[in-house]
Amino acid sequence: MSLQTEQKVKKVVLAYSGGLDTSAIIPWLKENYHGCEVVAFCADVGQGEEELEGIVEKAIASGASECHVVDLKEEFVKDYIYPIVKTGAVYEGQYLLGTSMARPVIAKAHVEVALKVGADALCHGCTGKGNDQVRFESCFAALAPQLKVIAPWREWDMLSREDLLAYLAERDIPCSASLTKIYSRDANAWHISHEGGELEDPWCEPSKEVWTMTVDPLEAPDTPENVMLSFEQGQLVAVDGQTLTPYQALMYLNDKAAAHGVGRIDIVENRLVGMKSRGCYETPGGTVLMAAYKGLETLILDKESLKFRESVALEFSHVIYDGRWFTPLAKAQLAAANSLSDKVTGDVVVKLFKGQAVVSQRRSPYSLYSEEFATFGADDVYDQKHAEGFIRLFSLSSRIAALHEKDTTGGEK
Repeated sequence: MSLQTEQKVKKVVLAYSGGLDTSAIIPWLKENYHGCEVVAFCADVGQGEEELEGIVEKAIASGASECHVVDLKEEFVKDYIYPIVKTGAVYEGQYLLGTSMARPVIAKAHVEVALKVGADALCHGCTGKGNDQVRFESCFAALAPQLKVIAPWREWDMLSREDLLAYLAERDIPCSASLTKIYSRDANAWHISHEGGELEDPWCEPSKEVWTMTVDPLEAPDTPENVMLSFEQGQLVAVDGQTLTPYQALMYLNDKAAAHGVGRIDIVENRLVGMKSRGCYETPGGTVLMAAYKGLETLILDKESLKFRESVALEFSHVIYDGRWFTPLAKAQLAAANSLSDKVTGDVVVKLFKGQAVVSQRRSPYSLYSEEFATFGADDVYDQKHAEGFIRLFSLSSRIAALHEKDTTGGEK
């Protein structure tokens, strides 16, 4: 299994999760890159204490010289999630980009650890079929192009979980993974994703075992619950009157919404690498936050501004899905969304009930809504006769086209 490497690797930093793949990667790197030192890096983006428990010891037991666990939870929510919410980005109409939006902050911390320890290479455990290999390596290229990138799944000859378990067993390296694992999951503060098992058949309905974060909507409380979100210049500053940090606010919303079965989706999406994949996602707090933000926007943004923001949302959903966070294009789109958020200030009430998150109340000091103008009753601010001239001008091109067609065809269609 030896490799003819193009360059000597002395020290490599591996993005380590403690799972089967990365547990096998540590000894594989040392064997195939001429005894290089392997430093493990683990990003805490809110995936939960269970996943992080004992991770340093696991990494050392697998052969890493050291393990750096970096707390990115607040940075992830404040500097990545909140700006993305301002863009309104939703991939292919449903996916709230939970996996995608975590990759830039992880990649950035990965590079920072590598530079700190004097590594000359980076390593990840992404497969050659997925989106994440592109996302991580695009970020690496933008942040530290001088570092070599090693992707074992594109190099080694192991093809299955059985191969990886046998590889670890041969080296007497402990691993809690087994052949009974059904689903592939990725969790962070924003969401959890589920793939594999029966989900590989799009005709197969997800079983109850798929969902881990939210209550089944059919079993959710029979009484709705309201939650109020307060924004200042597009930034969430309080929930139900409580001033919370970005991460704390998201955790609060997650707990509230999950209890009502909010945030489940089941989609078939187009991967960046060209194939389609089926996945189930749970994004309880994120669903509420996005609904609230867009609900407040409807009071504040004029028609053309909202139309432009919606175009930014569509384009940025692909930018973030494709891993192009550290690019001039992403910077420009984020700046546009941030500019439009200047007056997105106010309060929004979202009603949670049986899997739904519906905006029921909204108010803002910058609201463009005027009851005087919108009323169907008598008013002194709008002369309905003026609409006739507006309509004639608005439809003028259609009128001219129709008259031209009549002149050239003699009135026959």
